Parts: sequence; C-alpha cells; structure tokens
Amino acid sequence: MPDKEDLLAKAKEPAKRAIPLHSFYKGKVQLLPKCRIRNLSDFSIWYTPGVAEPCKAISANPALAYEYTNKANCIAIVSDGTRVLGLGDIGPEAALPVMEGKALLFKYLGGVDAVPVCLGTKDPEELIRMVKLLEPSFGGINLEDIAQPKCFRILDRLRRETTLPVWHDDQQGSATVILAGLLNALKLVGKDMHRIRIAMIGMGAANVATYRLLKATGFDPARIVACDRQGILHKGRADIEAGRTEYADKWKVCLETNAEGERGGIPEALKGRDVCIAFSAGNTIKAQWVSAMAEDAIVFACANPIPEIWPWEAREAGAKIMATGRSDFPNQVNNSLVFPGVFRGALDIRARTITDDMAIAAAHELADYARQRGIHEEKILPTMDEWEVYPRVAVATALQAQKQGITALKKSREQLHEEATHIITQARDATQLLMKEQIIPPPPLDM
Repeated sequence: MPDKEDLLAKAKEPAKRAIPLHSFYKGKVQLLPKCRIRNLSDFSIWYTPGVAEPCKAISANPALAYEYTNKANCIAIVSDGTRVLGLGDIGPEAALPVMEGKALLFKYLGGVDAVPVCLGTKDPEELIRMVKLLEPSFGGINLEDIAQPKCFRILDRLRRETTLPVWHDDQQGSATVILAGLLNALKLVGKDMHRIRIAMIGMGAANVATYRLLKATGFDPARIVACDRQGILHKGRADIEAGRTEYADKWKVCLETNAEGERGGIPEALKGRDVCIAFSAGNTIKAQWVSAMAEDAIVFACANPIPEIWPWEAREAGAKIMATGRSDFPNQVNNSLVFPGVFRGALDIRARTITDDMAIAAAHELADYARQRGIHEEKILPTMDEWEVYPRVAVATALQAQKQGITALKKSREQLHEEATHIITQARDATQLLMKEQIIPPPPLDM
C-alpha cells in the first residue's frame, strides 16, 4: 500500500493545478455553431429574412420550438451559490466555476448543452419565479448548490408549476448514485438489504433524498439511524418538530426511523451498523468509530473535497468497502455517473418531470452495468471513462418515464439507445477534434 503522506499529497494535487488551468482557459465551456456555414449567404437562412419562417411556425404552435431550435437539447444549471460543494454560501459569482464544470460534464458525458445561470438572489420565491420565466428557452432545469431547507421547497414547487423536467442534483443525483453503489456493495459482502442496519450521517439535501429512495426501494426505515449536527434523529427531537413545516422531510425521518429510540451522536449512530452513508463535512468520522461498526462494514464518505474519513483510514479501521465522492480514489460515488444519462433520457422523450421511479430505474441500470463487467471491493460502480454506461442510463430513465405516461414522445429501447449513443459520441468526438486541431490549446508544461 502506498505511503499515507504520498496518498494525501496526491489528493491535494488537483487543487494545486486548478487556479493556473482555470486562468489559462478562462473558463471551461463556450458556444459553437451546430449548423453549416458554407458562405455568408447562409446567414439569410439562419438569420433574417429566412428565420422569420420558423418564428411564425412556433408562434402558431409553441411545441415546434423543440423541432426548430436547440431547446430539445438545452438545459439551464441554476444556482444561488448558497451551498457550494464543501464551501457553503460563497455567492453566485464564486459558484460559477462549479456550474461551468457541471456544464462540461453534461456535454461530454451526456451530449447535453447546459448553460450556467447563477442568480443574484437568496430568496426562494425569486428563484422560483426566475426559473419559470426561463422556461420558454430551455428543455430542462438542473438545480445546483442551493441551501436546505429551501432547496426542497424550490424543487417541489418547480416540479408542480413548470412543464419541464426539473432535477436537483444534490438531492436526486446523490441519492441515485448512492443507491446503485449500495446495491453492489451489499452483493459483494453478502448482506440482505432487508436486514442491514444503516447509519446516515448528515441530513441535508443529499441524505434526505437518499433516505427517500432507500425506503422506496425496500430498505427498512426502522433499521436506519440518521444523525445531524445536533445528534441522532428520533421522535423526541423537539427542535425539528418545532420547524416541521419547513423541515417536513426531516421530521418524517424522525418519525419513521430509529425504531429502538437511540440517542447520541455520530459514534453511537455508527456502532454496530453495517453501512455508513455520510454527506456531512470533511474529517468528521474517526477511525475508532468505523472499527465499532459491524463486520464487513460499508462506508460511503461523500463530503467534497475532503471526505469525512480518508479511504486508507477507513480500511485500516476495518471497513470492507470504502467509497468517496472523489474521482482520484477507488469507488467514486459521484453524481457525474447519473445526471448526464438521466437528462439525456428525459430530454429524448420530452419527459414533463423526473420522478423518483425514474431515478430508481437509473440506479438499477448503473448497478447492473457494473455487475455485467465485473465488480470487486474497489470497483463497485463504473467510472466516468466507461462512457457506454451513459446511453444505458438514458434508456432506462426514458423507458420508465414512458411507463409512467409522462412523456410527449414514445420511442423503442433500440431507438433510444441509438439516439443517445449518437449524440454522446458526437460530443466526445467534437471535443477530441478541437483538441487535436489545437483550437482547444494544450496548457504549458508546468500546468
């Protein structure tokens, strides 16, 4: 095993390179034409006077915007910068590098054109109103890095009040990838999902949604213990009950979980548990607490950029399977495995929303793909370079949406897979071509 100091130095390397590379490229995404421009006369087709014809057609039938514009493949990434990665409320300008990175992943992994929209408001009503005003220009909305509890209300309202698929990746994306990873981890250690005991550390957007998906998939809420900053959740948590209107989902967790009425903090929550699912803050879980978990324990330490416990510490403490949200360690349980394919599928059949059943279908497809190519303790899920998983997730998502009757289009499995594969391949090939021709220039050697 590599030296701990070497592992820690490697973990810090991306942060060292981030500033010079961001400065060199001045961001990560740009707009490029998708139509041919043979000569200047073509502008009379793409712009005036020819453009008046599709305008008039759309005026008569707004749904034709999906046929004559990029609306069908374009989403907005909307954030107010109040809950960015592990950085907290850093504001909309500081959130922009993250949203650009998200747009890059959407395009390269899912073939989806995504536009960062960082809003200068913390008022949830203003944010909701702004997204509704943006609806004519986009085919979907990805909410990102919005603080709780308002993120729950914003998502629920927009799902009800718009005709677009709206997804909060910190909630639904996180929950989906955790479910996929957990299904395969349990298979490896030979434990029954109906009998395991789970500790959920941190009850923000990610773990509240994870709890909802776990319950919907058949995990027993009574065998789950959740823990926030104030300690273990239980029916006597007066602080949560007092705010149960605003924290309705969290209060539901208090009522449905922890059948034994346990009290305490993280050490007590982890003791004897088979699984730890942590979305909290870096370095909050001690090795001795992992040692007190059940035999063949599974630990998902998902805080970014610093996990709750470093992988080598968890394994030395007895964890059989260890996962983080980072791409530079084995077993990355990261939303990037989910959202490109989910949106690809939702856009391709013009889903009116993205349901929990669609997320569960995506999770099962992600887990199945990994099992088919082989899983082991350090590879419970695909990695982002296994690009074939994204069309498969897209197909699973789209088929579930069609099954639920919430789509404007209906397509076969074969058609969905062919279309998704084509558009994702096209996006990847275009990027490689731009690099080959040095339109995207290589950085200096010292970067």
